[in-house]
Amino acid sequence: MEIVRQDGTSLAPTEFKSRGLRARQMLRGELEGDDLEQYVQERVIATTLDRALDWARGNSLFPATFGLACCAIEMMSIVGSRLDIARFGMEAFRASPRQADLLIVSGRISTKMAPVVRRIYDQMLEPHYTIAMGACSSSMGVFNNYAIVPADKFMPVDVHVPGCPPRPEALMHGILKLRSMIQHDPSLGWRERYEAEKTVEVMPTEGEQLMQTFRRGEGERANAVNVPADTEFGTNG
Repeated sequence: MEIVRQDGTSLAPTEFKSRGLRARQMLRGELEGDDLEQYVQERVIATTLDRALDWARGNSLFPATFGLACCAIEMMSIVGSRLDIARFGMEAFRASPRQADLLIVSGRISTKMAPVVRRIYDQMLEPHYTIAMGACSSSMGVFNNYAIVPADKFMPVDVHVPGCPPRPEALMHGILKLRSMIQHDPSLGWRERYEAEKTVEVMPTEGEQLMQTFRRGEGERANAVNVPADTEFGTNG
């Protein structure tokens, strides 16, 4: 694979031909000196092995051919020409869990089906990932009774896609979110990024008390302390 850094302008046909000739010279060892250094600077990207593996995993997921209810019909349509999940290298649905690394739980899960789903999950390749598609597999949805169980009660779930049923675009969005999680995209997890795992949102009525706390110690942020307060989102203590 060759990665070339260039601007957004289109290249002329003669430019493509010259690039091909330079690549041939590179393979033959005919480039030397400044030409070789320029060629390497334009086409080589340095990274770590872990980031390269995550990039490959995030762009080559193999979903399992597995469906439970009406959400599976929406899941089937993502391989069609309208959404074309092949753009992201994820169109190869595998019939065996030993050849798949993504399980899309598409539909309601009964208490009798839960052990079967868990067995399929355990038989998948490592590392493997799970998407709970629809309200039934996420929170039991309209079937909130003794016979249905949510997916995250008996197996790990990486992404929840709400809806009853969710549109194929919603599932595509969930898959792209999962890809970002695999590739450690910094756009995800703002609480972890800002070290705010145990914080809650501050209501407008609490703003004055918060500002008074910040004014203490000559307004230094390092001396600010957490403001104990009960909000509708939880306890901030």
